Amino acid sequence: MYYNWHMPINNHGRCGRPKICRTIRLSTDVRIFEPSGIRRCKREEVSLTLDELEAVRWADYLKASQEEGARSMGVSRQTFGNIIGSARTKIADALINRKAIRIEGGPIHKEEEDESSNSGFRKKR
Repeated sequence: MYYNWHMPINNHGRCGRPKICRTIRLSTDVRIFEPSGIRRCKREEVSLTLDELEAVRWADYLKASQEEGARSMGVSRQTFGNIIGSARTKIADALINRKAIRIEGGPIHKEEEDESSNSGFRKKR
């Protein structure tokens, strides 16, 4: 069996597919949300990637369809669905179990958001 040593090997001893960069337009200075009343030394954390946060923004905040969210991030609808599912699971875990949410990293390409790129994708009421 031959391996490409530049690619990570998963738990099954096989090379995984590299993650493609996802386009995000969200800019946030916030890196951690933490529940009040828990000391930092005893606090558990959940790591939410920037692409997961962007998917939550499109699906839950802007109420965009899966197709619109996927197109904006430059991924397939299936991948977008996987990203949003992972993000929702992590957020639910943090809220239910009083864990902090650390926002960081992920395979992203940041794009500046301007008025023309957001037309038609305003938050629905």
